[in-house]
Amino acid sequence: MAKYDELFDGQCMETLFPPQRTEDFFDALFGDAEEGSYDIALAFSGERDEALDFEFQLRQRPGKCLVCSLTYGLPKVFSRHPVINVQGLAEKIAALAGKQGQVSWKLGMTDERTDGLHVIPLSVEVA
Repeated sequence: MAKYDELFDGQCMETLFPPQRTEDFFDALFGDAEEGSYDIALAFSGERDEALDFEFQLRQRPGKCLVCSLTYGLPKVFSRHPVINVQGLAEKIAALAGKQGQVSWKLGMTDERTDGLHVIPLSVEVA
């Protein structure tokens, strides 16, 4: 796992999912990026069997409220939203990991870690 920890470091995650994508997401969703109540970041969380596990981290913005009712429906939204582009992200992850084949991915349920941090698990596999 150490090689993936080194490969998928903070700089790589920011390249794969730049902070601007949060702004673009809320601009597309609400017509104004300032309406968003959280910032979205991608983080590597480990390796298991044939899967590489990541998480979308939703961090509450200052002065905003990150309530569970706001984030529980997001896995379904993220799975089909063109700005988030999970399929494209999964393909880039597989390429960086040197894996070849059919790329598949799965988003898990929103996990409310703290009042200010909710997480959506992303698992990427290559067959």
